[in-house]
Amino acid sequence: MSVTIYGIAASRTMRPLWMALELGIDFEHVPTAFGEAGSRKPEFKSINPNGKIPALKDGDFQMFESMAIDWYLARKFDNGKGLAPRDVKEEALTLQWTLWAMTELERPVLDWAFNAIVWPAEKRDAKVAEAAMASIQAPLKVLDQALAGKQWLVGDRFTVADLNVAATLYRLLTVDLSHVPNVKSWLHRCFERPAALAMRKMRE
Repeated sequence: MSVTIYGIAASRTMRPLWMALELGIDFEHVPTAFGEAGSRKPEFKSINPNGKIPALKDGDFQMFESMAIDWYLARKFDNGKGLAPRDVKEEALTLQWTLWAMTELERPVLDWAFNAIVWPAEKRDAKVAEAAMASIQAPLKVLDQALAGKQWLVGDRFTVADLNVAATLYRLLTVDLSHVPNVKSWLHRCFERPAALAMRKMRE
């Protein structure tokens, strides 16, 4: 076993865990918490000097950043499964959607989630949650339009692009998305995959 994924499933570590499960690779999961008891330990910071999770080791190769890890795993271990891009156009579109999710969606989704459902009531700020949800609406409409008449974002199959964007939107599974029906059906399609269900058991 050469691949080791560090981090707790209830974090961005869910992304490489999901990818590894999709690919069916043999991997070790080392639960590593946030902070001084985990990601700030010197031995972990030798893998990710930022002191954050997740991180990955594959033999003597190591890296950090969850979506980059997903890209690496898909490119190395795809073996015809179709999760990796098949040509330069698919590669460009996969990067497009991955970077888009990080720049347009990740921060407001987290701001909404922490202030609406994650933190205890006394720590939540309803105004922050409301503003964050409002800022999510425009990118959701972009995604809804992109999915019109399509099952998946890139090509005719589930790919790393779908995984990266869906994982960013994980917290919205609890939200009414009927106003963006293509997003709603696509998001549930992604998270009903066997590998996604296995990851969710690890997380929840």
